[in-house]
Amino acid sequence: MGARLNRRRNSDNLVRKRQIGYASRLGCAALAMAGAMVALVALHPEAAAQSGKLESSYVVLGGEGAIARAVLSDATECPMIEVGGVARRMSIRARPDAAFPVLVCEAPIPPGTASAAIQGRGLPLPKPTLAAIAAFGDTGCRLKAGGNLKKSSHHHDYPEAGEFQDCDRSSEWPFARLSMTAAARTPHLVIHVGDYLYRESPCPTGDAGCKGSPFGDNWPTWQADFFRPAAPLLAAAPWIMVRGNHEICGRGGLGYFRFLHPELAREDAPPACVDIIPPYTVEVGGKPFLVMDTSNAEDRCRVDACVIGRFAADFASLNPKPGTWFLSHRPIWGVGRGFATNQTLQQALAKALNGRLPAGIELALSGHLHIFELLSFTDQRPPQLIVGTGGTALDKKINHKLDGMTVGDATVSQGYAERCFGFLMIALQPGGSAATFISPKGKLGFKCALTPTSARCD
Repeated sequence: MGARLNRRRNSDNLVRKRQIGYASRLGCAALAMAGAMVALVALHPEAAAQSGKLESSYVVLGGEGAIARAVLSDATECPMIEVGGVARRMSIRARPDAAFPVLVCEAPIPPGTASAAIQGRGLPLPKPTLAAIAAFGDTGCRLKAGGNLKKSSHHHDYPEAGEFQDCDRSSEWPFARLSMTAAARTPHLVIHVGDYLYRESPCPTGDAGCKGSPFGDNWPTWQADFFRPAAPLLAAAPWIMVRGNHEICGRGGLGYFRFLHPELAREDAPPACVDIIPPYTVEVGGKPFLVMDTSNAEDRCRVDACVIGRFAADFASLNPKPGTWFLSHRPIWGVGRGFATNQTLQQALAKALNGRLPAGIELALSGHLHIFELLSFTDQRPPQLIVGTGGTALDKKINHKLDGMTVGDATVSQGYAERCFGFLMIALQPGGSAATFISPKGKLGFKCALTPTSARCD
């Protein structure tokens, strides 16, 4: 009996030793695997930090220079960005919330940087010399109910009876096609003169053209109206993103300041939405662009009671370099639907600078009117160029002659207007520029010659 008991104890001890040895070997393997993971993270920290899906990456240009942005879904931490071969983590610009369940990250790009990438996706950077510019404006798909908007009909873009575009047909809303066409022409810079978000009302029941479309100032609408269709062009060139009246605080302002406003965040939050952004200058390849926020400048004022104080102060503060382009959403001079000029800007400019833009500005580029228009003036002030043809419902055709018209305090020497979807490709040349209007299908349209004192389209 004693011998059998000893054999059983010896057998049990052997099993225990084998189990302990196996556990020990397993533990060593686990430790070795953990060590390998630590080494992997040390070599590639982005592998551990990266989470979520990169929805969009792009470069915005502003007074603080070039800023890389990334929009990620299902992410809690910003990705790494490689700038000039050096990797660092991007900073949080905006955390997810109920309306915008995406993480927005950013990183400044130092001047002269030759390359930058997020998750292996290269970023378009400013060129040392600027030769080709794609100019867009008013690109969103209009979904706007009528309701009580007759009370606000002094604004150009408020339809009295409501208007709903067919967002699913490129012939009716061609922004995505225009984006691809422009990207294929490899511009060095994209200028968007404002009005990105037009889906403000739910699609009416029974309207197959916009069925199921998102609406309002939120991520699904910004994705549908801007980020998804603009993706090819966001990857092709850096952008100057002018604020439009559709991005005022009561409309699409939260999304604009979260995604597009070219000012760096403070303490993981974008700048708060304000009624008027101070003017700022962007310089690309030695070319200066002066951006003035006219999103809240009413086109027509009740009983001429325009609120001009802040706009007059902004005009008076301008000190442009020679060769500067003046960028604003609302045109200072323009012939549109139901009005011939913006009364607020006319009165403000008259008070600040006797109605003339300061010396150094050679072109005023705007949108807001949903047509193409070019005005040259008898007193040789800088021409006014309007390109609000990027996709939203077009304005009615202008049939009357523009030559000889009085617009504000100026007389038009040569005027040209077209009602068609498209964008401008502008080639910079010594002493002026050559602009070609391009259709959604890539067909070349009319051409315009631009100089600091005159302009003509053929």
